[in-house]
Amino acid sequence: MVRIVKEHEYAARRNAILDAAQRAVETKGYEQMAIADLLGELQISSGAFYHYFDSKPALLLALVERMGDQVEQLVLPIVHDPKLSALDKLQRFFATLDQGKLAHKRLVLAYLRIWYADENAIVRHKLYVARVKRFTPWLEEIIRQGVEEGVLTTPYPDQAARVVISLFEDIGYATVELLLSGERELSDLPRFERIVEAWADALERVLGAPAGCLQRPSREELSQWLAPSSGQKEEQPVQPSYGPKSEERAL
Repeated sequence: MVRIVKEHEYAARRNAILDAAQRAVETKGYEQMAIADLLGELQISSGAFYHYFDSKPALLLALVERMGDQVEQLVLPIVHDPKLSALDKLQRFFATLDQGKLAHKRLVLAYLRIWYADENAIVRHKLYVARVKRFTPWLEEIIRQGVEEGVLTTPYPDQAARVVISLFEDIGYATVELLLSGERELSDLPRFERIVEAWADALERVLGAPAGCLQRPSREELSQWLAPSSGQKEEQPVQPSYGPKSEERAL
């Protein structure tokens, strides 16, 4: 019983720090967030903070992981809903991911600034492998259902699921430069739309799905990624250093 109470207290204190950090990131931005401010708000010592997180980047990573856990709770009921068709599940699956990212735009952009830095390449690869392990079974289940329903024609549901995850990874690389640019503006929207449209087309081809069956993000939704967060000063851009500066960006 004592152990259960201690575990509950640990989780509660850790979440309190994460809540404060998320508020700071979404109102001030990651670069402007100071650990000292969090300590003052929470009335805790630096030792108490570092008991849970050993660095500022580790704190941001924990925030994103928690957001992933929250999205998972929304996605799993979709995957296992016996009343939904495979195409409906795919549509809702992707829409849930998009909505989750947009709802935490500042947090996502802050994360991307660290995520695509050269020094984090190893961690980025490890977490990619973890995402493949986490998402592939869910997507494979939906794809197999689609094959049984005759709306998907891929003969390799398991491998197709992995390719879908790879496409998600690739669109991150394809859009990160555009999203993290300090000079991003709505005139970049056609380029952004083209990237997303090409990604959706590739996704349908991998799945053997009817062309255009997957709904694309609206122009309004995409434009929100290019506009500065309202009432907030944009963080100074951190130029990704992973390759040629072409028509590329992430998410």
